[in-house]
Amino acid sequence: MWELTALLLLVPSSGQAATLEKPILSLHPPWTTIFKGERVTLRCDGYHPLLLELRPISTLWYLGHLLLPSHKKSIEVQTPGVYRCQTRGAPVSDPIHLSVSNDWLILQVPYAAVFEGEPLVMRCRGWYDKVVYKLHYYHDGQPVRYFHSSANYTVPQARASDSGRYQCSGTMRIPVESAPMFSAKVAVTVQEAGHAAAVRLLQIQSRRAPLRLGRRVHRPRARGRGAGIALVRGCYRQPQRPETQPLAAASGAGFSPGRGVHYRPGPTGRGFGAR
Repeated sequence: MWELTALLLLVPSSGQAATLEKPILSLHPPWTTIFKGERVTLRCDGYHPLLLELRPISTLWYLGHLLLPSHKKSIEVQTPGVYRCQTRGAPVSDPIHLSVSNDWLILQVPYAAVFEGEPLVMRCRGWYDKVVYKLHYYHDGQPVRYFHSSANYTVPQARASDSGRYQCSGTMRIPVESAPMFSAKVAVTVQEAGHAAAVRLLQIQSRRAPLRLGRRVHRPRARGRGAGIALVRGCYRQPQRPETQPLAAASGAGFSPGRGVHYRPGPTGRGFGAR
């Protein structure tokens, strides 16, 4: 019975679907540049309100303005362009830009935003994972790190000054050692730390239910009767198990009624009810 009551409370009285947060689009592996012929996986994570709609929630995929035929939660792609996704009733996700290269050398940077204080990781990759020798990383045209062979370049705690255009260079043995080759330049932006908390909050909130009309609470235990359950909208603290008493006294006993809560006497005592 309580499960049916909870289901009814989750349905808006107006009959309209609740507004959902936009889904989170992610890329696996997390690099925005790949070699021609390689494939990556895009995943669309959004809240699926099964209690509001009994049929499955489909996913829409966009490449630019083109609607893709797949409705799965994740897809494999190899075409360059701007990808977005959308779940039913939710806004369109933020975009991911995928680049495809024919060069011998590419510089791969993460697709997700990098904030101040977080590590910034990038890698210089040879054609289909060939080892890169005499590897140099450059920031705005200035060399910042040298490695004898293939290795990632990491800034442990990124700052705003680490924003700019990055590039790498090195040699490969194909089969003899080549002349130095350079990757294309890639723009990297380190965002202010103040934005990090807001982005994390949105990512967490997008996975929560958009509609919360009630919480399960225990009403005060009356003599000789078991504990009851009431679905209310309000704040719940650990009850002190008071005896049946008037509303004015009960409101200070660990329960703070919220909007829509009224007091009504029960058949054998007093209790709380909810409209």
